Amino acid sequence: MKTAVIVFPGSNCDRDLAVALEAVTGIAPAMVWHADTDLPEGLGLVAVPGGFSYGDYLRSGAIAARSPIMQAVVEQAGRGLPVLGVCNGFQVLTEAGLLPGALMRNAGLNFVCRDVALTVDTAGSAFTSRYAAGETIRVPVAHHDGNYFADAETLDRLEGEGRVAFRYGEPVNGSARDIAGILNAQRNVLGMMPHPERKIEAAHGGTDGRRLFEGVLDTIAA
Repeated sequence: MKTAVIVFPGSNCDRDLAVALEAVTGIAPAMVWHADTDLPEGLGLVAVPGGFSYGDYLRSGAIAARSPIMQAVVEQAGRGLPVLGVCNGFQVLTEAGLLPGALMRNAGLNFVCRDVALTVDTAGSAFTSRYAAGETIRVPVAHHDGNYFADAETLDRLEGEGRVAFRYGEPVNGSARDIAGILNAQRNVLGMMPHPERKIEAAHGGTDGRRLFEGVLDTIAA
């Protein structure tokens, strides 16, 4: 499976994602610069990494969402291409309009960096197909603006449509209804605040994150 990682000024988790994708697929991903206007042909997944794109100026993810390459990402997502946004990447996807809601400052106004428990809310997507609904996994978080916010109507719709992918199984940042990851209506776009790419090898303390990438690989290969 060919993949791509979008690189913005200030990205600092792009190499983590690249290492994870190569470990799972056996193929090094294309590193696509934010100023490019086209994605490589034949991709099975686009990943938008964590970090501090454009130094989080204006608002986390707001400037990156308007980079030239994001127009191509939005267009390809609309055609069904799987897109994963992790941490700052989640913020970029909300700012680009691919996912609803916004990411705000953590309730305690502190940077949170540790392994956390996540509950898998749905197995009904390529990203979550290797998990069981209701399963508890452990994945690291590393964020300051990870408090997912949406109005009550949007939250009700996300829950009613089975678009909540992951919830925090413990207090982390004050996120609305403990939401840690959401899907778009077509379930080919996932934004999540925890970092699955940091839990792909036993040496990392577990492989719970690896199954997310394997699920996408399964879907593409089917």
